[in-house]
Amino acid sequence: MTQKCRIFLLFIVFQVVMVVANTVSEEAAALKAVADGFQNKPGSWNGFDPCGSVWLGVNCTNYHITSIILPSAGVTGTLAGDIGNLPELLFLDLSYNPDLGGSLPASIGKLQKLKNLILLGCGFSGQIPPELGNLQCLTILALNANKLRGQIPPALGNLSSLYLFDITGNEISGSIPISDGINPGLDMLRRTEHFHFGSNNLSGNIPPKLFHSGMAIEHLIFDNNNFTGSIPSTINLVPSLEALRLDGNKLTGLVPSTLNRLTSMKQLYLSNNLLTGPLPNLTGMNALSYVDLSNNSFDGSDVPPWFSSLPSLTTLLLEKSHVQGQIPAGLFSFSPLQIVGLKNNLFNGTLVIDADYSTQLQLVDLQNNDISDFHNDGNYKNVILLTDNPVCGQGSNEKYCAVPTQNSAPYSTPDSCIGIECPSEQALSPNCFCSYPYEGTLYFRLLTVSNLQNKTYYQDLEKHLLTMFQDGKVPVDSVAIRDPIIDATHYLEISVEVFPSRKVKFDQGDIVVIASFFSNQILEASYYFGLYYFIPKPYIPILGGGSSSKSSNTAAIAGASIGGVVALLVVISLVISVMMQKKKKAKKKMEHGSPFGSWDPSKSGESAPQLKGARWFSFEELKKCTDNFSESNHIGSGGYGKVYKGTLPDGQMVAVKRSQENSLQGGHEFKTEIELLTRVHHKNLVNLVGFCFDQGEQMLVYEYLPNGTLKESLSGMSVIRLDWKKRLWIALDAARGLSYLHYLADPPIVHRDIKSNNILLDSHLHAKVADFGLSKPMADDRKGHVTTQVKGTMGYLDPEYYMTQLLTEKSDVYSFGVLLLELITARKPIERNKYIVREVKAAIDRKKELYGLGQLVDSTIGLSNTLAGFNRFVDLALMCVEESGTDRPTMSEVVKQIESIMQLAGINPNPESASTSASYDDSSRGHLYGNEALVNYSGAIHSPRSDTK
Repeated sequence: MTQKCRIFLLFIVFQVVMVVANTVSEEAAALKAVADGFQNKPGSWNGFDPCGSVWLGVNCTNYHITSIILPSAGVTGTLAGDIGNLPELLFLDLSYNPDLGGSLPASIGKLQKLKNLILLGCGFSGQIPPELGNLQCLTILALNANKLRGQIPPALGNLSSLYLFDITGNEISGSIPISDGINPGLDMLRRTEHFHFGSNNLSGNIPPKLFHSGMAIEHLIFDNNNFTGSIPSTINLVPSLEALRLDGNKLTGLVPSTLNRLTSMKQLYLSNNLLTGPLPNLTGMNALSYVDLSNNSFDGSDVPPWFSSLPSLTTLLLEKSHVQGQIPAGLFSFSPLQIVGLKNNLFNGTLVIDADYSTQLQLVDLQNNDISDFHNDGNYKNVILLTDNPVCGQGSNEKYCAVPTQNSAPYSTPDSCIGIECPSEQALSPNCFCSYPYEGTLYFRLLTVSNLQNKTYYQDLEKHLLTMFQDGKVPVDSVAIRDPIIDATHYLEISVEVFPSRKVKFDQGDIVVIASFFSNQILEASYYFGLYYFIPKPYIPILGGGSSSKSSNTAAIAGASIGGVVALLVVISLVISVMMQKKKKAKKKMEHGSPFGSWDPSKSGESAPQLKGARWFSFEELKKCTDNFSESNHIGSGGYGKVYKGTLPDGQMVAVKRSQENSLQGGHEFKTEIELLTRVHHKNLVNLVGFCFDQGEQMLVYEYLPNGTLKESLSGMSVIRLDWKKRLWIALDAARGLSYLHYLADPPIVHRDIKSNNILLDSHLHAKVADFGLSKPMADDRKGHVTTQVKGTMGYLDPEYYMTQLLTEKSDVYSFGVLLLELITARKPIERNKYIVREVKAAIDRKKELYGLGQLVDSTIGLSNTLAGFNRFVDLALMCVEESGTDRPTMSEVVKQIESIMQLAGINPNPESASTSASYDDSSRGHLYGNEALVNYSGAIHSPRSDTK
């Protein structure tokens, strides 16, 4: 068949398929344009028929696209304006795609039938389009945890069906828009039950007109903004109000005396404002369970009677509120009360807890008051804190006078798994299976409980989540929760792990379904903890498949009369295609199965390639030099096999990396490492002596570096102890090696696996970068290289590369930044579920010595007054681990920065260029340690042996 006939036949097939497609053509074209705006679209988003070819997350009704549900799908790029050309769209959920950003297209306002717009945890910026006010059917508008700026458009007051309005965690500024007879405002949202505006930059007065008898508000969450003025007295006009969060603002004046008319109120947060006047009278608010009035400027007053009269009150927080006098004994016999926080007040007299104390009471915090005596009949065994009261005189050893210590996490899902160790990067489920869980954090913005030590709460939450997934037919084995904490914004954070059932890893369809349960459970109320939203960690699923398949009837819409014709033409075209590609595929398959097969002289009759600087070894030669791979020469192991020390006939010491069957390093990685190492030569890169692929073996032969890996030295597994100057030298050596790869290698190379286990130390503690099995040559245009599979080591892996699969040299910079933090702390990047980057960022205080990182700094590094340049070193590390690659320095800039830091520490970073050696403190480079038996050679070439001490 001629080429012209083939083209004609394929054209006919294309035309017939378009006639019987299952998607309205205009909508198919619109969604194709949306897909083109995604830099990393789902793998199934191909072809011309979204409704008929099972596009992940796309659902259709009567040929129309009615929903796009893609949370946690790894989508990147921008949302094209063509999204507005889907007139039947009801649900749009793109949550948890943090690298999906840019401006929200105004064309969303054309989606007249849209009910749910959920974009939680994305990267959208710019202003909220006022055109969203055209969505008369919209019930849920969730834009929280983005980067949105500007003011709330008044036009959103036209959303007459809106139930939830959530913009939490953005950078929204300005005042709350109110209608004026001409322009709409939020006071027109009569059906909206949830206003979640916390953690923004909103300012001005809270408008009195926002509240009126026609409103249905249940939750008004305005915490952590910049609101000023007084609390409007009109708030009492909304009797449906159950939760009020105004904490963390700059509100002044009196609390409205009519507040206690809100008898449905369950949670009241007014803390951390500038409120004045008397304490509010909460008598009659019988539904109140949580009250926090702390840190205001209330007038001095005696204990108000409502302290011990509210029948549902479990938590009372009234710190630094000028309350004075004797504490009523009856307060602590009030049965519902669990937590009482009254520190930094003026309470005096005798504290009495008698036999009628509440069995629920867990904590009484009265630190820094004027209590002179304490009577307890001995039955109360829970926590009482009276530090900084007269009753705790000098030298008192009473338990209640002790300074409170930080308690460990109150709960972690238990398991009965004994002796089970999971492979690296996998986790152990409560049912004792190793797998890759889908992880994240639940944020509860309303606390319905106070006693975080009660295990029942967490067990019920586990059951609630597991039931949610099982009812949804998701392949979930179990759910684990851990580390509940109250964060700085008084939200309760709980870490969650969802484990796959009958597989090691979720596929992409599973993840989308699981994530959609979380993103659409914004209003789900678990029995104890109340409303939550969820932010996940990045997850790389198995591509394709899973729960995303559509029902079979969608694929059967085409008429039977032309179906047979289409099938016949498709079969003919497939046969032609197969015939044309047969030889090409066979050749590709052969090359893939044996990427270096043509090198093998035993198979091809050809000699080994003459690669510059590397020697081809026979199996017998390496067997002899390692004494038949004896155990006494075994110096390390890894996923690929073992490493042996050997001696060549000329006396040269080598390290032989021997792959084994089922190695994690395949033939392509083996070939890559050989080809790269024979083309790059630098004093700070490990030297490849040769290689072997004889008798079915894959072996690499490296120079032997007697001082092992940086990881071994930092972890105490070797006799080497690294002071500050040695660590600076190691950082500089590694940076110079990387800089050479990025800028002087031809073509430039990205290493992809920079870590302390891949930094080797020679006899003088010169550092060399090693292990090039995952390295990737870069294109000359240096605009990045899209890889088909993310590779690297968790903890060091660039999150931007992890999510986008777009590899640049800045991915190495991120890994190097983690390495710098490891040099400072000697801690693993991820240790006991703590990530060193996050730990350092959370602890840093640039006004303190060592930036306030004293508790994290490795104790063997030296005294604080000897760590010259330490602060700049930390700054450099944090620059390297910026979330966006564009904000990170280049490796050449990193080299210059480290050189400058070394000069601050009195070290000449370029001793070979000095006129004399007097300025070079060679002692800072170390020396060869005599007892070589105590020094392991591992790292880039292998992992340390488990029995190494």
